[in-house]
Formats: sequence, C-alpha cells, structure tokens
Amino acid sequence: MLRNEGLKMTKIGVMGLGGIAQKAYLPVMAEMQDQIDWVLCTRNPDKLAHLQRQYGFKAAVQTVPELLAQKIEAVFIHTPTSTHATLIKTFLEAGVHVYVDKPVSVNYSEVKALYQLAAERHLLLTAGFNRRFAPFETQLVTQQQPAVIKVEKNRANTEQPVEFAIFDLMIHAVDTALFVGNIQTNEPFTQQYQLNSEQGILQYCAITIRTQHQLVTASVNMQAGANLEVTEVQQPTGTQRLSNLTELATLTTSKTQVQRFPDWTPTLEQRGFAPLIRAFVAAVKDPAHPNPVSPASSLLSHQLCQDLVTEYQTSI
Repeated sequence: MLRNEGLKMTKIGVMGLGGIAQKAYLPVMAEMQDQIDWVLCTRNPDKLAHLQRQYGFKAAVQTVPELLAQKIEAVFIHTPTSTHATLIKTFLEAGVHVYVDKPVSVNYSEVKALYQLAAERHLLLTAGFNRRFAPFETQLVTQQQPAVIKVEKNRANTEQPVEFAIFDLMIHAVDTALFVGNIQTNEPFTQQYQLNSEQGILQYCAITIRTQHQLVTASVNMQAGANLEVTEVQQPTGTQRLSNLTELATLTTSKTQVQRFPDWTPTLEQRGFAPLIRAFVAAVKDPAHPNPVSPASSLLSHQLCQDLVTEYQTSI
C-alpha cells in the first residue's frame, strides 16, 4: 500500500490486538495505510512485531501514555469489556475520539455517563455494532411499515453465564432488531422479557417489543444445536429472511428469490466491519459526518440488555 508521504495523514491508535482485532479490523486497516497513520498498542512486544511484519504497520507502542504521546486523533479499543470504561474515559478526557467493541460497558449507568462525557467534549464515542452496516441487513430496514420482525442469534449447545451471554451475544440481536425495525428512541413501545437458565448458565432469552405498527422479537438460544443467525421480516407483501448475514431470501406466494454475494466479496464487507470502520474514520476526519452509530440508539440497545439482566437478577 503506497503512502501519501507528502500529506499530513490522520493518526489513529489501535488498542488491544487479540482475536477480534486480528480477524475483523487489522485486515481492513492495513488497506487504509495510504490514508491513515495507524499506531498499534499492546503490552506484548512479540505480538506487536509479528503484526507489524504481517501487515506493514509502521508505528507501535506498548502503553496508553505512549499511545497518547503519539498525538492520535482517535482510537479503536479492542480490549476486554472490563477495561472499556476506564480506557474510554482516559481517551475522551485526552480529547481523542473513541471507537469501542460492544458492549461499551455492562453497566448502563456507566455507558450513559461515557456518552455524556463524549458529548460534553464534542467527541465521537462509537460502539461497534457492525450488523447495522452489513449490506443485506440494511436492505431489511422497514421504515416503520407494518411488520413482524424476528432476529435470532443461536449457538450450538454453548455454556455462558447469563450476564456475559446477554452482553456478548444478545446485545447484537437486540441492536439489529431495533435497527431493522427502525425503532426511534423517542417512539413509544412496550416490551416483554423471557429468560431460561440453569445454575447461572443461559439457555434461552428473548425481548419482544411492540410498537404502533410492529412486533419485534430478539432472541438467543444457547442450545440450538447449530450456530445460526437469522433476521426475518414478515410484511403483507412477502417475507424476507437473512441467514448469517450472507444469504437473503425473499418469499412471496408466487416465487422465492435468493440473493448471495459474489464470490469475490470480502467477508468483512459482507459482515459490515469494513463499512463501519470507514464510516468512523470519515467522521473523525470530517465533523460534518455523523457518528455512524448514534449515541441514542446505542444507549437503547444497552438499556434493554441491562433491563433483561435486571429481570434475571430479581428472579433468582
């Protein structure tokens, strides 16, 4: 990748270089080195050296103070969820835009305070809800037309503690359901919660939201016998069913049409990571670009998951 050596490029840090960063982010970032000066950051010097060799990244540091000393304008945070709040606060207070993997935090009050801090500092705080940017998922947004919407994120007999599973898996289903239903944060709706668990391990959970025009359900089944993610939109004109973000079927009384991506379409484009990364970078470079994941919508997704956890905690 050729670099624009004569131009001042935006400098952005990447904090935490584990599995999610290596699979979903660094391949996209490597292709943007002609636009962005990336600065990798992890305490593991061997990992830094390996990833620099693999992708050709020039700059690397091992600590937060060293990263801030690089005068970065923004940072991607891919560290464990338990570290998010402290890191986000540190970077926002230093005047740095922040992108963070979901969830922002498992504590809704903390999430709300961090978004308030970002607003006060006129900075971006963007949560990594990549499914909003998956091309087939965006085709399903209903514009508040009458519909029944179901979003299922199922796992093949996986054991995870209730709170972890809700904020690791269920939050994706909830956010996708709100996005596809185009449910506005100021729109009146009612919600119901369901949750089955055994000895603190999640088996099944669901949130059903009823608006004036729509019935929307987000669910996770940890004992489904297969890993499967499905978004289904049922309307009078037909039913659309998206499987694993990559195959979109449209069913009517007369025919069934199936759309798939061309073979050469990169996986990170199909799953929305690449478009989301580009949208965040565009917003960092140009204040005229909005936050790609609006704070109000992210807060609603976090709040509903927090409410589900609270329902569980009060039932035991």
